[in-house]
Amino acid sequence: MARSSGETVSIGGHRLRLTHLDKVLYPETGTTKADVIRYYVEIAPYMLPHVADRAATRKRWVDGVGTADKPGQVFFEKNLPDSAPSWIRRASIQHKTSRNSYVVIDSEAVLAWLGQMAALEIHVPQWRVGPHGKQLNPDRFVLDLDPGPGAGLPECVEVAKKARKMLSDLGLDAYPVTSGSKGIHLYAGLDGSHDADYVNAFAKQFAEALESELPDLVVSTQKKSLRGGKVLADWSQNNKAKTTIAPYSLRGRLEPTVAVPRTWKELNDPDLRHLTYDEVLERMKRRKDPLAPLGRESAGGEVRTDKLTLYRSKRDASKTPEPVPEESPLPGDGNAFVIQEHHASRLHWDFRLEHDGVLVSWALPKGVPTDPKQNHLAVQTEDHPLEYGTFEGTIPKGEYGGGEVTIWDTGTYELEKWRRNEVIVTLTGRPGGGLGKPRRLALIKTGENWLIHLMKDQGTVKPSTPPPAAKGEAIKPMLASAGDAVDVDDGNDWAFEMKWDGYRAIAVCDGDAVTLYSRSGKNMSADYPGVATALAAKNLPDTVLDGEVVAIGPNGAPSFGRLQNGQEPIRYFVFDVLRHDGTGFMNDPYTERRDVLAGIDLESDAVKVPVAFEGSLEDAIESSKELGLEGVVAKRLESRYRSGTRSSSWIKIKHQRMQEVVIVGWRPGKGNRQGAIGSLLLAVPGDDGLVYAGRVGTGFSAKILDDLAAKLQPLERKTSPVDGDLPREVTRDAHWVRPSLVGEVTFGEWTSDGNLRHPVWRGLRPDKKPEDVRIES
Repeated sequence: MARSSGETVSIGGHRLRLTHLDKVLYPETGTTKADVIRYYVEIAPYMLPHVADRAATRKRWVDGVGTADKPGQVFFEKNLPDSAPSWIRRASIQHKTSRNSYVVIDSEAVLAWLGQMAALEIHVPQWRVGPHGKQLNPDRFVLDLDPGPGAGLPECVEVAKKARKMLSDLGLDAYPVTSGSKGIHLYAGLDGSHDADYVNAFAKQFAEALESELPDLVVSTQKKSLRGGKVLADWSQNNKAKTTIAPYSLRGRLEPTVAVPRTWKELNDPDLRHLTYDEVLERMKRRKDPLAPLGRESAGGEVRTDKLTLYRSKRDASKTPEPVPEESPLPGDGNAFVIQEHHASRLHWDFRLEHDGVLVSWALPKGVPTDPKQNHLAVQTEDHPLEYGTFEGTIPKGEYGGGEVTIWDTGTYELEKWRRNEVIVTLTGRPGGGLGKPRRLALIKTGENWLIHLMKDQGTVKPSTPPPAAKGEAIKPMLASAGDAVDVDDGNDWAFEMKWDGYRAIAVCDGDAVTLYSRSGKNMSADYPGVATALAAKNLPDTVLDGEVVAIGPNGAPSFGRLQNGQEPIRYFVFDVLRHDGTGFMNDPYTERRDVLAGIDLESDAVKVPVAFEGSLEDAIESSKELGLEGVVAKRLESRYRSGTRSSSWIKIKHQRMQEVVIVGWRPGKGNRQGAIGSLLLAVPGDDGLVYAGRVGTGFSAKILDDLAAKLQPLERKTSPVDGDLPREVTRDAHWVRPSLVGEVTFGEWTSDGNLRHPVWRGLRPDKKPEDVRIES
C-alpha cells in the first residue's frame, strides 16, 4: 500500500484516493492511518459477512484518538457524504423525524474508504436492508454484557456461560465476542420471522430472566446505582433504532483494540483479554472465524453487492434516455437476451444475457460470429439493468456510449453452462431477427478479454401427428397445497418428489389410442404428439396416468420458456397411476400406487418415471436446487388420490414464490415501449369476484409483448372486471380486457393492501382457467 500522501490506488477493482497515510491515529502505539486501512482490507474476508446489507454508522477520529490526558475529538456520522465515491452502495431509510442515507459495506474497497475517513469504529444494527432498501426483520439477537465498577471480563464470562445455557434451552446457539472495550457481546442467530419490536421485547425478558438466575451478578436496567460489582445485561441494542459495534471493527480506545469473535474454549482462559488489530490479523492466519455461522455470504463466498453501482456511476439520468434505476436489482432466474446494434464512436454490437437480476454484457466489435471456425472478440462491460433489454434510442453525444442504439435481435436463451470464465447458451431470437435461427454460442475468457464462439447447431425433429384419441372422460388431477418445510410434520410419513417446471397432464390410454388432458380438461395431444406417440407405442390397456409435460433445456433441466415455445425435447414425467388394465387405484395409498406404477413398462425417450427421493426433506430440497428444479412435492405415504381436490396430503415447496394471476387489463408503455404494452394489470379470485393484485412490467421480451397484444386485443372491454374501487393512477389509462387469460409471476411478497411486490412475468398458463387460480400462501 502506498504510504505517501495523495496517491490513488486500486482496491477490489475500485480506484480510491488515499491521503495523509502517515498520520498517527493511535499515539500510544504509533498506529497510522495506513495501518488502519491495511487492517480493514486484510480483515475484510472475515468482517464483510457480518456487516453485509446492514446500514452502517461511523465514529470518526479525524485527528486520532489522542491520549488519556487529551482525548481526540470524535464525530458520529450516519449520512453518507456527497463526496463519497459513487460505487459505494447507499441505503435510504426513513426514521420518525428524518430520512438518512447510510453506507452499506459490501467490499474491501468500502472498508478501505472508511479507513481513509478515519472511521475507526463501525456500528451496525441487528437487521439488514433488502435489495430495495426495506428494513428486514432482525436475523440476529445480541446481548451486551457490560461490567460495572468493580467487575471485569471474568464476571462477564460467568454471565455469558449462564446465558449460553439459557439460550440453548430455547434452541439458540450463542457466540461470544470480546468487545474490545470492556465486556462481551453475545450473539445468536434468528430466522427473521419476527419483527424488531418482538425481538426487542424478547431480549428484555431474557435479560430479566438472566438477572433472576444470577441476582448477585447481573442487572438488567441502566440505573448506575445498581451496577457496582455487577454486569449489565444490556438488551436495548436489539431496538431497531440502535446499533452495536460490528464484529472485527476497531475501537476508538487508547490502543487499537478490536471487537473479536472468540470460541467458548478461549473464554475459559484465566488470562482472557481484549486483542489489538495486529494480534487479530495474526490469529486469523491460523484459525477460522468463530462467528462464521452467523455471517451472510452469497454463493462463491462473496457478499452480494449492488450490481448496478458501476452502471449508474457512468450515467446521468437527467442527460440520457437510457434506464437508470435508483434501486438495487432483485436476484432472479430469468433467461432473456438482447443484442443491440450500437453506433457509438465505433460501431459494435452489445451482447446481453439476463443473469441473477441484471443483464451481463459484452461488446462485440465484429458482431456475432457466423462461422464456427472464426471466433470474435468480446469485451465484457458493466452489468446493465433488465430494463435495458427493450431500450432503443439515441444517447446524446458527450455522454457515455453516445450514439444510436437499436435492437438487432432479442428473445430467450437456454443455459448450458455459466462459470467464471465460460458461458454456453442457445439463443432463440424473434422472427425476422438478426440471428435468423437458434444459435448455440460459447463465451470463453482468455486473459483480460473474452472470445465468442459459434458452436454447431443441435436439434430434435418433432413428430408431425399424434396417434388417435383414446375414449373416456378426463379425470381432474389432485392438487398440492402450497407450503414450506414446517408443514411436513414427520419426514418418516412422507415421500418426496421433484417439482417439475411444466404443464400438468392426465394421460388416458387404451391400446394405441391416447389422449392428453390439461388440468382444465383441454385436449393437449396435438400440442405434444411425441408424448402421445410414445405412450401409444406401449399399447397400455385402459390406463390413466398423472404426470407433467416438460421441455428439457441444453443443461438437462426443465425449461418453462422452451415449453411455452413448444421446443423439443419434450418429456412426460409420470408420477402416479389412477387406473391400469381396467382396475382403479385412486382409493389405494400412495405407496401402493407407486408400486403399481413401477410395474408398468413406460420408459422411452419421451416418457420417464422419476423415482421418489429417498432421504430427508432437507436433502430433497438441496437435490432439487442442485438439479435446477422448481422445488419439491411432499406426499403422505398413506394419501389417497382425490380427483380435482387441493389437498394438504400433498405439499408443494418452491424455491421462490410464484403466483398464478388473471390478466384483467394493461397500461400503455412509455419511452422505448411507446405504442406498446407497458404493464399488465393483474387480479386474483376473492370472495365476491376478482380482486386487483397489482401490475407487472418486467420479465417481457419484445416478442412476448407482441404476442400478448395480439391475444388481448380481441378481449377488450370498456369496464373493469375487478371487484371494488381501484387507484386513480391505475384506471386513468387502463385498457380493460375480458378476464380469460391466466399467467404466472414470481414475486417478493404480498403488500399490506393485497398487491404483489416486485412481480416478474414468467409466462402465460394456457393449461389453467381463471377459476383454477388460487392465492399461494
